[in-house]
Amino acid sequence: MSDRQEQLGQQWLEEFLKLANLPAPITTEMKETFSEASCWLTIDDSALKPDQIEALIGTQGVALDSIQYLANSTLNLGRAEDQQGAYTIELAGYRQRRQQELLEIANQAAEEVRQTGKEIEIKSLSSAERRQIHTILKESADLATYSRGQEPDRRLVVQPASLDGESA
Repeated sequence: MSDRQEQLGQQWLEEFLKLANLPAPITTEMKETFSEASCWLTIDDSALKPDQIEALIGTQGVALDSIQYLANSTLNLGRAEDQQGAYTIELAGYRQRRQQELLEIANQAAEEVRQTGKEIEIKSLSSAERRQIHTILKESADLATYSRGQEPDRRLVVQPASLDGESA
């Protein structure tokens, strides 16, 4: 991702927050998480009230996920695939805490599947979170992952690689 794309992400999010009457400065940083590079757009929450932070994150991060989806869609619109970038929006440490939780969920699921030899389903994940768990577990040659069902009841399945499954 170019410096220009990072700058555009920062400007886009600052304008979004300004229009929402929640002006806050944004810092940018390139990070690699779960083998995926992303431009982290971190909202400075020092000028925000606790209820404003809560509203921006939403229940189970749904509002923050929506803002992030909108940012990625808007900032990559009309760009060739090799010119697109990934943006992660962080607020009050939510994304870092959630990534740690996802890592724990993935590790617990992997351990359970290895012990029982049976598939398990993980519910209540956003599409981005399912993708992150797919990425975490893709290096495990003895495991396979895929998604099952339709939104809003789509689930991530972890199973032994020896079982036949659907594709991700």
